[in-house]
Amino acid sequence: MSRAIKEQQAEQRLFQARALVAFAVIALVVVVMLARFFELMVLRHEEFASRSERNRVKLQPMPPARGLILDRNGEVLAENRLAYRLEVVPERVADMQATLDELARLVEIDAEERERFEAMVKARRAFQSLPLKLRLSDEELARFALDRYRFPGVDVVPYLTRHYPQGELFAHVIGYVGRIDREDLETLDAERYAGTSHLGKTGIERQYEDQLHGEVGYERVEINAEGRVLRVLDREPALAGQNLFLSIDAGLQRAAVAAFGQESGAAVALDPRNGEVLAFVSVPSYDANLFVNGISRRQYQALTEAPLKPLFNRALQGTYEPGSTLKPFLGLAGLELGLRAPDYSIYSTGVFTIPGQTLSFRDWKRGGHGRVDLVESLAQSVNSYYYQLALDMGIDRMHAWLDQFGFGRPTGIDLGGEVAGILPSREWKRQRFDQPWYPGETVICGIGQGYNTATMIQLAAATAALASQGQRWRPRLVHATQRGFDTAPSPVASAAETPVPIRQLSHLALVQRGMEAVLHSPTGTAHLVGDDLDYRIAGKTGTAQRVSRSRREGAPERELTGDERHQALFVGYAPAAQPQIALAVIVEHGGSGSQAAAPVARKIFDAWLQRSPPP
Repeated sequence: MSRAIKEQQAEQRLFQARALVAFAVIALVVVVMLARFFELMVLRHEEFASRSERNRVKLQPMPPARGLILDRNGEVLAENRLAYRLEVVPERVADMQATLDELARLVEIDAEERERFEAMVKARRAFQSLPLKLRLSDEELARFALDRYRFPGVDVVPYLTRHYPQGELFAHVIGYVGRIDREDLETLDAERYAGTSHLGKTGIERQYEDQLHGEVGYERVEINAEGRVLRVLDREPALAGQNLFLSIDAGLQRAAVAAFGQESGAAVALDPRNGEVLAFVSVPSYDANLFVNGISRRQYQALTEAPLKPLFNRALQGTYEPGSTLKPFLGLAGLELGLRAPDYSIYSTGVFTIPGQTLSFRDWKRGGHGRVDLVESLAQSVNSYYYQLALDMGIDRMHAWLDQFGFGRPTGIDLGGEVAGILPSREWKRQRFDQPWYPGETVICGIGQGYNTATMIQLAAATAALASQGQRWRPRLVHATQRGFDTAPSPVASAAETPVPIRQLSHLALVQRGMEAVLHSPTGTAHLVGDDLDYRIAGKTGTAQRVSRSRREGAPERELTGDERHQALFVGYAPAAQPQIALAVIVEHGGSGSQAAAPVARKIFDAWLQRSPPP
């Protein structure tokens, strides 16, 4: 009996102990739960409220409309058109690779697009919508719309894509926009470019990217579990980019391109009164629209392997021996430096020899030109006059004088990629080749050959300085900017450069008279071009030697192949008395400046000066 009672008491004590342990465990769990509840509801309230809000509300970037690019008269050169792209929010996609594979059955997604998207995924911000496929076709839009429910986190987004209505006409000026790539992502401001898929890659599009891009806006939208937008809660509108008005005249640009016909070359026309670029031509050209949404490998290969290199900007990056177009500048130097009197003359026999040497240098006219002064030396392009002048001047003084006109360095035009050309000197040769300078090299430089090279923008700017009594302006393409079409365009001020110090304007007037004689004197090299003009041009033809030509020296021009023909150049301004346009032209392998380049220049002058009303 007592044993049973003892066992009952022991069981009771065991039960109480177990109950106590259970109570303690429950109490501990309750305490832990209360602590967790306190942490979640009090200490981390804001964090989880934000998470909850993000599950319901999404901050969606609104990319700005890119600014338009127009010519000086308001003709549209670069515009925006409505298009549709496929975007993905990676966090809302369970299996990215499988999703991409399935999407590829509905829309065409090439390897480059997939690779680009995967690179963007690695560099993205959380819950950022990333473009996968740009410019969906109508058929692709329809196919995706039918199966849209199968792709959570994937959506079609309308946007504005860049379009260049003039095609090839302005490709080397405006450039193009392209898709943001991996390298771009490393340098771009991710916040400013949120939702943006393109940026300027070349030309004005790149040079003025900050102005054209605008400022991103945002929408707070309510979304469902699949990430679809239900409604817009509030909106901070995007600020569109600025519109740019170029100084270029589209009509003149068309006329300049047409003037070249099937020839390759470049032309730059400036307003000598302010440095504004009126025409900027490099032919052949290419269609910039090909690059906007990704050019195919086949198309790009065709452009890069084309014999005439349409992607190469000849006006900005092409360097050529200026040839005889340098003679007006050196003729003025002879007068200004006191090396030549205004009435000084020489007798051209057709051959020039450096005293004490046997090496001879020839005039282009067999037998020479007879007695010529400065005016006739320019009109007939007499080499002997400038051989001796260069020798008397010396390469260092020649370098210092031509440097004042901007040769040998970039003009500073508002276009990236400009090259400097070469303005040789003793020091330049020593640094470049570790060799001394020789007198024969000075003689050759006197007719714009040898080491001398210049770009068309340099030649145009230097010629504009001759036209404006030594005043120099930095060439510029952007004429005015505009923030929205409801505001008036704001003009961009011209930037004056250090003028060429001309001691006596009578010296310049004599050189200008010689340049007029080139086209309006019976002895002028381009008189056939200027005979029937109702205005007067001051100009200079030039012919730059080809290395390959030496193999067939003396062969008639008609017998030479394209690569053997000389480069044909022309510089000038018009009207001669009150210049409104300064011009530099090169026709590659044109043969002669008077026969190839001067007629092109004539057509460009006509297009600008014979319009109604005049500029």
